[in-house]
Amino acid sequence: MSDTVSTALLRPIRALISDLDGTLVAGSRPQPGLLPFLEMLRRVGVALTVVTNNTVRTPEQFRAKLSACGAEIAPAQMLTAAQATAAYLQGELPAGAALFVVGESGLRAALSEAGFILLEDSARPAAAVVVGGDRTVTHEKLKHAIRHIRAGARFIGTNPDLLVPIEDGLAPEAGVLLAAVAAGAGVQPTIIGKPARPLLDLAMARMGSSPAATAILGDRLDTDILGGQRAGLTTILVTTGAHGAAAIQAMGITPDLVVAGLAELAEMWDALAS
Repeated sequence: MSDTVSTALLRPIRALISDLDGTLVAGSRPQPGLLPFLEMLRRVGVALTVVTNNTVRTPEQFRAKLSACGAEIAPAQMLTAAQATAAYLQGELPAGAALFVVGESGLRAALSEAGFILLEDSARPAAAVVVGGDRTVTHEKLKHAIRHIRAGARFIGTNPDLLVPIEDGLAPEAGVLLAAVAAGAGVQPTIIGKPARPLLDLAMARMGSSPAATAILGDRLDTDILGGQRAGLTTILVTTGAHGAAAIQAMGITPDLVVAGLAELAEMWDALAS
């Protein structure tokens, strides 16, 4: 892509939604150029919100992960699909509504902090069932989730990701559990995280931004880039994580801009000020 086209794409951008894993960090390590990239955003006045579909950890734990890489961001700059799910349900359900949750501490904490009551079984009715990533999932959890939905509870999925990379390979993510519950309940979930809009809409609301002035940066075509396209954002693929340039044609999802790393994107943005 020519410098002229890149400049035209970036010039109106005043807010950036960035994915975390594979984009800003690789496991516990910072991606090359992370700190200069964040400093560049501050220098040129582009607001930043870091988003993640991962609901296993709390926002503070994700901020600590960045801090360990030398990158300090404010609490308001970190947004998880768990937080977005809690915010979505606050707009849909009465205060203090009962929920049944298949998920871990990050999701349960976000829902509890939002004032919802978390049920442990299906002895009393739930207004909604919320399913996220859960490494402690059991037959009992799935049984109660399916019973609640079949009894009329709403079915909410934090994110549709099927697999997540871990130290020794791939492991099931929320999408696998959603498929199991959907098969048993005969109902499809409402999705909150990427590529659905609620997470991205909340990120823009936090920054007071509009789609025309917002870009999304990520390493996955099927979540970050597709989600950005659905929300009307400028989409930037960084080829340091899940998907490289060769995947674009194979998957049929074309970002507005493709960069090899954070340093290349920082150089493009810096050029606007020169």
